[in-house]
Amino acid sequence: MSFLKTPLIGLRADHFRHPLDFRATANLKQLPGLDVVIRNLLGPIAEQFFYLENIASSVLVGEQQLPDLHKLLIDACQVLDLEPPQLYIRQHPVPNAYTFAMRGKQPFIVVHTSLLELLTQEEIQAVIAHELGHLKCEHGVYLTLANILVLAAGQLPTLGGAIAQTLQAQILEWVRCAEFTCDRAALLAIQNPKVVSSVLMKLAGGSPTLSGQLNLEAFLTQARAYDDISNDQLGEMLKQAMTAQLTHPVPVLRAREIDRWASSQEYQSLLQERPTQQGKDAKIAGGWRNW
Repeated sequence: MSFLKTPLIGLRADHFRHPLDFRATANLKQLPGLDVVIRNLLGPIAEQFFYLENIASSVLVGEQQLPDLHKLLIDACQVLDLEPPQLYIRQHPVPNAYTFAMRGKQPFIVVHTSLLELLTQEEIQAVIAHELGHLKCEHGVYLTLANILVLAAGQLPTLGGAIAQTLQAQILEWVRCAEFTCDRAALLAIQNPKVVSSVLMKLAGGSPTLSGQLNLEAFLTQARAYDDISNDQLGEMLKQAMTAQLTHPVPVLRAREIDRWASSQEYQSLLQERPTQQGKDAKIAGGWRNW
């Protein structure tokens, strides 16, 4: 089944990058040589390791292997004006999807079987498009560092651990900001905000047996209750403490944010007038930073 929408020929990352992503990426770029170190020291080993692991333990999607999923990938790439990466399906009980791209070689996306069981075909394409957003924005280097820091921060000596944890906090903040951008990539590919929000709702509290009973409008209402906690300083402090170690913003806010962007002139212009330069000079809008 095909869900091909309006192709966005000439689309660039800055056309849809979230303002918080702009700011967090600029902060990381102020760390001299960070991306070079990751590419040159970690890139060759990590790239080969994860590539071999996927060949050995996953199924590579193609025209002759799970062709319906391959078509969803190709259609999303056409909309986002992006060369198709490899797509692997992995047997795993935890619904998840992730992307790997380090040195400009063959990037790939991995989707867990449990996630496929949870979602509709169009929602699966939204997940694929979200991962394509990481490739479109060249997030691969910092994503790799985030994964390494999360695993290694607690295993380093005291001084090294303190340095790693400081860097980890900054990297995780960037990852959370980047996720907002990739949700926008999913919306651009699907061009239906309810589909993207439905994915987030199912990831928060769905299952194959419950998914048909979930209410998207009620889920979006949850975001307002979450926002109300920020009315006082204590509530804000609790939210910051709760989310400091998360790699993703909390689902209700992701759904609310994508719903807001779907109503924005920026999004409508991308669909109606095709890509422009407007995203490049976008201002840092909004005051909330609660994941």
